[in-house]
Amino acid sequence: MTQSRRQFLKHSAAVAAATAVGARILSAGDALAASPRPTPGDPAVKELMEVALNVAKSGGASYTDVRVAARRQQNVGTRDRIVTGVGDTDTYGIGVRTLVDGSWGFAATSAMTKDAVAKITQAALDQSRSNRPSQLRPVVLAPTPGNQVGEWKSPVQTDPFTVSIPDKVALLLAANEAAAKVKGVRNVVSAMFFLREEKTLMTSDGSYIVQTIYRTSPTMSITAVSPDFTDFQTREANDIAPMGLGYEHVLNARLQENATRWANDAVEKLSARPVEPGRYDLLLHPSNLWLTVHETIAHPTELDRALGFEANYAGTSFVAPPDQVLGKLKFGSSIMNVVGDREQPGSLGAVGWDDEAVKPVRFDIVKDGIFVDYQTTREQATMLESYYKKIGKPVRSYGCSYAQSWADVQFQRMPNVSIEPGKNDYTWEDMIGQMDRGIAIVGDGSFSIDQQRYNGQFAGQVFYEVKGGKIVGMLKDVAYQFKTPLFWGSMKVIGGPRSYHLGGAFGDAKGQPGQSNAVSHGCTPSLFTQVNIINTGRRA
Repeated sequence: MTQSRRQFLKHSAAVAAATAVGARILSAGDALAASPRPTPGDPAVKELMEVALNVAKSGGASYTDVRVAARRQQNVGTRDRIVTGVGDTDTYGIGVRTLVDGSWGFAATSAMTKDAVAKITQAALDQSRSNRPSQLRPVVLAPTPGNQVGEWKSPVQTDPFTVSIPDKVALLLAANEAAAKVKGVRNVVSAMFFLREEKTLMTSDGSYIVQTIYRTSPTMSITAVSPDFTDFQTREANDIAPMGLGYEHVLNARLQENATRWANDAVEKLSARPVEPGRYDLLLHPSNLWLTVHETIAHPTELDRALGFEANYAGTSFVAPPDQVLGKLKFGSSIMNVVGDREQPGSLGAVGWDDEAVKPVRFDIVKDGIFVDYQTTREQATMLESYYKKIGKPVRSYGCSYAQSWADVQFQRMPNVSIEPGKNDYTWEDMIGQMDRGIAIVGDGSFSIDQQRYNGQFAGQVFYEVKGGKIVGMLKDVAYQFKTPLFWGSMKVIGGPRSYHLGGAFGDAKGQPGQSNAVSHGCTPSLFTQVNIINTGRRA
């Protein structure tokens, strides 16, 4: 039977991708067969970690933690009817952090031998001593229960690495084909990303923890072009958020079924009316609002930014200094309640313990519109000791310590930061019905924000004009501008539990050298009053 060119390209691309990855896995398997590497959590790993603890103790460390991690990532990308790339990488190694005379030291290696582990532990001790003369004050750690022993695993149904590359490619190409059938669509790009990290943590406090963390992200971008080639519009399918789940998240995203809807959105944007600048009531879907939460609430409530210890990528913070804003700053309206957590099932930030063996707890960041607490690690929590004593709160870390790999030192990273649903169980449709004249936005888009997270401008994917409680058409070239406390202070109505949605990102960058953190932000549709809307379109 002869094949059409389309069938040939589809089949050959899938085979080529599978062959490339298969070769990589086979060569890695040969190497491992010659020198088997231990699995995190097994006795061989534990013995190596104990070597580090013993060397550190002998070297005068008051505290030590040792992390071993095996981290595997896979990317599968397509464009239209071809495979654009398949990547499958893994790393494995051990990192040791020591605290000597109140100063940190850290070193890491991929050489999993006792001699190598002893050597890096000594290097960490030497670094601790070298750091002491330049340190402003000794590090003091908040207490923990210690002796934390246990296992934790992301709630996956299907390990994505057990699904074949050809099956993944076939799913993506089928979704591309569905989108391409919509008249006006010019280009379709889709991809999948997967992570599995198996890590073991041992501390001198007596903790021994084994965790297996999964993250999965299906993505799609559809571009439509006008018949006269004078305009193009893109619809990113970012209402499908990355999650801390397995391959079932890809299947539940129903890319092929939803592709037609996303493609129609892209085509409709071509004929959408440019927005008239002015002040409007603004309804933001959670697929848009999560990013605003990330940039204007989660980042500025990182304590290291507020104290000026961190300024990379996202700057410092307007939520400072702590003694003048804690319990005093009016962050938003009285219906606004923001919490931090690392426990929501399927969220990107979910773990059983952080990288300091702290079992995270759910904590208030904004309560009834008032800023009440920062995100902290064991080191940072002691910096707020006077405030916690004043309000009768124990001095403890909120479990916000994280390193992106065994080769990186852990430091403060944001947990899931989410807006709690309102008491009235309003849905998106209910809130459209409450609008007289306004704009509703779905999906996140480009954004710009200053170095203290105070002034910002955010766009989106799809913009709807609302009049008299009904959507009357689509708009384009829309962005909303704000000053953070004034924007959150204009929150008038918030959705209920039925409309709660987790958005999120893999690439929350911070630090120098930079590290990435994956984090989710939950929220509901939210209605803001009299927000400044600008037109971002170019005019001759």
